[in-house]
Amino acid sequence: MAAGPPPESRLKHPREFPPANGASASHVARAQMRSARYVSPLQRSARPALIYAQLNAQRFLKDLLPFLRFPSISNTSARRESVHKCAEWLAAHLKHIGLPEVRVVPTAGHPIVMATSQQSPGRPTLLVYGHYDVQPIDPVVQWSTPPFSPVLRGSDLIARGASDDKGQLFLHIKAIESYLAARGSLPINVKCVFEGEEEIGSPHFAGYLRAHREHLAADWAVVSDTRMLSPQQPAIIYGQRGMLSMELSVRTLKHDIHSGAFGGAVHNAAQALSEILAQLHSPRGRVRIPGFYARVLEAGANERAYFAAHAPDTQKMLGDAGAPREWGEREFSLFERTTVRPALTINGIKTGYQGSGGKGIIPAKASAKISLRLVPDQDPTEVEAHLREYLKIIVPGGVRARLTVHSRARPVLMSPTHPANRAAAFAYRKAFGVAPVFLRSGGTIGVVNHLREILNLPVVLMGFALPDDRMHAPNEKLHLPNFHRGVATSIWFMAALAHMRQAVTE
Repeated sequence: MAAGPPPESRLKHPREFPPANGASASHVARAQMRSARYVSPLQRSARPALIYAQLNAQRFLKDLLPFLRFPSISNTSARRESVHKCAEWLAAHLKHIGLPEVRVVPTAGHPIVMATSQQSPGRPTLLVYGHYDVQPIDPVVQWSTPPFSPVLRGSDLIARGASDDKGQLFLHIKAIESYLAARGSLPINVKCVFEGEEEIGSPHFAGYLRAHREHLAADWAVVSDTRMLSPQQPAIIYGQRGMLSMELSVRTLKHDIHSGAFGGAVHNAAQALSEILAQLHSPRGRVRIPGFYARVLEAGANERAYFAAHAPDTQKMLGDAGAPREWGEREFSLFERTTVRPALTINGIKTGYQGSGGKGIIPAKASAKISLRLVPDQDPTEVEAHLREYLKIIVPGGVRARLTVHSRARPVLMSPTHPANRAAAFAYRKAFGVAPVFLRSGGTIGVVNHLREILNLPVVLMGFALPDDRMHAPNEKLHLPNFHRGVATSIWFMAALAHMRQAVTE
């Protein structure tokens, strides 16, 4: 397995990034695809599928509704049956649209749905990844409608999983259906891999890829689990932050004790934890862990200028967050702080009495959920070691501390000028009427690393969600114009890949 991103995907040289004057890889795509020799067969390939998709747009939406009704929450055994039934429904639908080979592959956890269409020997192969599991629905009281009863409100479809990720993976399924129904075959070979454990860190996905490496061989992979900037402005993500998710637990006593009898005489676990957490950041928002920034790959001047021209500005990001003011490293923009800079976040704290009224106790134990978002060239295991060493220094005397790691994922950095990304840029422009911008994301999709490192695939992150789609939150939604244009984008993407294999493999 490779130790990190392939060398050709690194952005250490300014020439590898769209120049600061606003030119982007989509300009290259347009230049390559202007000639009649290239565009004409591509248009002939896509047109029947596009017409079919347009005529069946309302039926596509109806097909999506039963998929969204499954409460396929993967993080609880109480929903295990629902997750498995969702996988079976998805497999049945893939068979229904005409994919010849469909399997539900069991794992030690939730199953993986695999479907292939390899009817075109000698043509390139696209692997389509998605996940059919969803986040929990808490807090339920904040939902305006039942989370697993899809409701259409204006141009939005409200339901858990509508945007993350059932709606996004489903648009690729409908693009495949459009080709199969309109032309009888696909312009390229396709392998679909849909998992049911992405929301819990994909614990069995890497093993599945290793066990089926030969069967899953492809030329590229596409993942649609990211966001656009707005309904009018698509975006291609070429980098994502890594993740180190942990829980820090401290104990000061064998059990809770009376605060009147012992207050001021023994250490309080809640206070000890607070003292530790307070030393993880400086007042300016810098992470204080020694060695934390030692291997941060700095963004280049061209890249930062491109972000300044195309990325969301401070007011937009504060508005999306619902925050009154910014916080963090002042020498970087808010977008840069959330994409090209690492971060440490305290996700939750549990300690002491949580009931109504008061209770005079000194808590014996306390815990905090902590996540670190990492950037190239940070290594999760190395950062974990730095944190453990720092805890030895800052944990107060007489306090027992334990750090438990829940998940690790390496950061990802890909080339925005890779031919597959150029094909994606072309497809977005044809479907949305504008060229996409190329951005980095602050989020983490761990499977992208698995696809790159285990299968050695270039990965295109082609998202159709919006910043206000409330992914992971109550009232999650899917903007339906994005869904329908997304189907068209996927159709154009497959057509473009079929006609530029030579450029992609050079």
